[in-house]
Amino acid sequence: MFTKREKWWGYAFIAPQMIGMILFSLLPLLFAFGISFMHWDGFGERTFVGLENYITQFQDTNFRAALRNTTIYSLIVIPGGIAAALLSALALNKVKGKDFYRMFFFMPVVTSSVSIAVIWMWLLNGDFGLINQVLASVGIDGPNWLTDRRFVLPSIAMLSIWWGLGTNMVIFLAGLQGISRSYYEAAEIDGASAWQKFRNITMPLLSPTTFFVAIMTVIGSFQVFDQAYVMTQGGPGNASYTLVLHIFDEAFTRSSFGTSTSAAMILFVIILIFTLIQFTVSRKWVHYEDNGR
Repeated sequence: MFTKREKWWGYAFIAPQMIGMILFSLLPLLFAFGISFMHWDGFGERTFVGLENYITQFQDTNFRAALRNTTIYSLIVIPGGIAAALLSALALNKVKGKDFYRMFFFMPVVTSSVSIAVIWMWLLNGDFGLINQVLASVGIDGPNWLTDRRFVLPSIAMLSIWWGLGTNMVIFLAGLQGISRSYYEAAEIDGASAWQKFRNITMPLLSPTTFFVAIMTVIGSFQVFDQAYVMTQGGPGNASYTLVLHIFDEAFTRSSFGTSTSAAMILFVIILIFTLIQFTVSRKWVHYEDNGR
């Protein structure tokens, strides 16, 4: 049991974090929830309108386009990002100089998102971009990646997979290094193939790490903003118009904070639902080494 003095010291140590979370996370969230039921331009009086802002959003073609685009983008980024990170981690797990490669892959993560987007605008330029030049060298006529409605979302998704590769790869690499070598030695004695070891040892014991990466990737993919804002401004047309870009436009372009926060609340609910579904489904496939499952 802790003494009263030790308990107070514990409260003192967690107080800064708790105060920060309340002031900068919980209170703004509650304020935004209240604003979502009002008409407000950010300066004048607030008028309560009930569910009108939410109804308006679902009737808004821009919101529906943003929801569709964000969903398509997420369907590309989530499996693509997880698979690329896992394969990269598996490749580096047995390579000498892992620290160097880990730093090399992680460098884009700590680079400014605007800088990354500008560089990829040049790489994806349909006229003189490096990617199309490489394709032309092998006889392939590359498309206009950022101005063609068919390719703009996959292009932004490709950037996002590359950009997030470092973080997810490092997490997977840590998970792989936490798996005891004794499991593989026992499997080798039994004559297990490389695929059997991966399927029956690596994947089950790596499932908690995969679950964490999946949760973070889902949340990040639905919150995509920087890439679309810098590279395309949501164009061509509304082909790369995302939910967070729509929230930004409603608030800071149209000065409609009520509809902006209602869209943000809808996005919050979408992410919450997907997260809860993942937690529910995870009980069937996530295995923890120390709980006997």
